[in-house]
Amino acid sequence: MALNRRNQNKRSNILVITEALLIAYMGYITHFILAQINISPSVPIEKLMVNVGMLTISILICSLSVGLYETKLRETFRGIIRRIFVSVGLSYFFVELISRTFFDALMMHPYFLPAAVCTIIITLVVFRYFTNRLGLLGLGKVRIVILGAGERASIIEKRMRRDVDRIGFELLGFIPIPGDNREDGIRKEKIIHVKVDENFQQFIADNDVEEIVIACDQRRGTLPIDVLFECRLRGVEVTDLLDFMERETGQIVVNLMYPSWVIYSNGFQSQNYLRDALDYFLNAFLATFVLIFAWPFMLITALIIWLDDGLRTRTSVFYRQERVGLNGKLFKIIKFRSMRPDAEKDGAKWASKNDDRVTRIGHFIRKYRVDELPQLINVFKGEMAFIGPRPERPEFVEKLVREVPYYNQRHNVKPGLAGWAQLNYPYGASVEDSMEKLKFDLYYVKHQSLLLDILILIRTVEVVLFGKGR
Repeated sequence: MALNRRNQNKRSNILVITEALLIAYMGYITHFILAQINISPSVPIEKLMVNVGMLTISILICSLSVGLYETKLRETFRGIIRRIFVSVGLSYFFVELISRTFFDALMMHPYFLPAAVCTIIITLVVFRYFTNRLGLLGLGKVRIVILGAGERASIIEKRMRRDVDRIGFELLGFIPIPGDNREDGIRKEKIIHVKVDENFQQFIADNDVEEIVIACDQRRGTLPIDVLFECRLRGVEVTDLLDFMERETGQIVVNLMYPSWVIYSNGFQSQNYLRDALDYFLNAFLATFVLIFAWPFMLITALIIWLDDGLRTRTSVFYRQERVGLNGKLFKIIKFRSMRPDAEKDGAKWASKNDDRVTRIGHFIRKYRVDELPQLINVFKGEMAFIGPRPERPEFVEKLVREVPYYNQRHNVKPGLAGWAQLNYPYGASVEDSMEKLKFDLYYVKHQSLLLDILILIRTVEVVLFGKGR
């Protein structure tokens, strides 16, 4: 994986450097044009360099925060444009605040910053279009072949059909292996008929293959270990299908997991002891910060719910429900009530996207996640964290543990207000949906880190701002 990682890092580094130069240059050009048309006076070069430098660094940091330099960013071009607007917009307010507070003497003309921000946004959008769509910068994709063309290999054909799913690699084709289930295997992808023997090295060299993904249905007695060993010695990456899917899609394919992969993987328990030790204090601090800004909206929401049907039905504006938390411990979750008081008169039911039990105000507060705000109380009580798998009801957990393999592993971490699965999959309304969401939940459990938490927080804010509630 080292060669692949080096290529990815090289692409990211060149992208960062190139965009830094573009941002700085557009800042300089903006001032030059404003001075030439007599809108703003010319300033000393030192003053201009400080302002342009501050703007450049701020935009790079914000772009990094919203994932614009992720090597495996799964986003449409429209999504990339939205992220550029968010990162540059945040930088605008940050630079304006810093300049007015600490560097009043270095303040530029009032028109400079808005004009610079506009030109930078246009430049970055055009630049990203050509780099992402036309493959500029001379950075080719990683060339891979799939060893196997049966049922396991077909997961790539089914889950990675779009070009955006393959943005980090170029798939040459699938190589059939004895024992593959071809009836349920590859249908539309390219099949490469080549023997995996001592001459396989020549095929790898002739096609500049950088990575081989092992996806055959039967390994015992069919996998050419000696050939793969030789490929590995020559610097070609050899990757298991589960690791490949985990890396490229941000999920763990639960239905393809096998015990030895779990044993030899990084595990599903956090090894970040400092993060674990500070877990409650970090979450309590974030909850306090959010509460300072959110309490007026919470008060208004409670009032509207009460006027909408609480006054008539004499039902609380809050909704308390038993959920399964860390290590299977039960607790009472607190939310703003978004459904009718008789929503579960016939027993527990899955929530769906267009649930007819949702009230008029409920549709709005669910879309913008306002109904989740009372869970700050659960955070203060230490029952929940800001980031983690969403807590499920014990009635459903009991069923899911029986039907979905490894489901209990999601309880290795505290449940959260926002999660990786919620960003990547819509409301779950069945066991099948729970299986799909578990793939993302286990990815989070396995890869939990402060940087991943920050990414989820930022993307959750994007969901709230643009009303993309899932």
